[in-house]
Amino acid sequence: MPFCKHCGVELSEGAVYCSNCGVSVESMLSAVPISKPRLELASWSERFIAWLIDAIILGIFISVIKFFVWVAWPAFVWASDFIRWIPFVDIGMDNVIFFLYWTFMDGISGQSIGKSVMRIKVTQLNDKPADLAHAAIESLGKAFLLPLDCIVGWFLYPRKKQRLFNYISETIIVRIFRF
Repeated sequence: MPFCKHCGVELSEGAVYCSNCGVSVESMLSAVPISKPRLELASWSERFIAWLIDAIILGIFISVIKFFVWVAWPAFVWASDFIRWIPFVDIGMDNVIFFLYWTFMDGISGQSIGKSVMRIKVTQLNDKPADLAHAAIESLGKAFLLPLDCIVGWFLYPRKKQRLFNYISETIIVRIFRF
């Protein structure tokens, strides 16, 4: 097996990025001609804008649903927000909808609407598309534990630009280059 020329960690078979330091394997093999389009990690700002686009679109959809549920059953809206007092944890009907949306979109196509607009996608560390299982793990932190997920990721994995649940699910967010 090859080793990372930057940090010395053994690379897994087919890895595109070093699992320890996040350096592109392709950049280490620059003498070898590369036939695949290059991969580059998406920035935190690109990821935030993609998240914001998703939050706005789904927020409008959820608001309409909540209005009709509130008219039909007013106590349900209050009951779904009951557990929101736990620090760094957000469990409510909105979060479940966000979790299902991100799991489905990232697991099927690698992109949510926001990621598509920002031209970024979710992939596994070996550049294989994320499947539903990887997308579900990655989406758990984003939907229910976002502040904790981001803060831990910013401090522990700054070079790989991974949130905690990206690290756990062995996924990264990369830019899409169209030639």
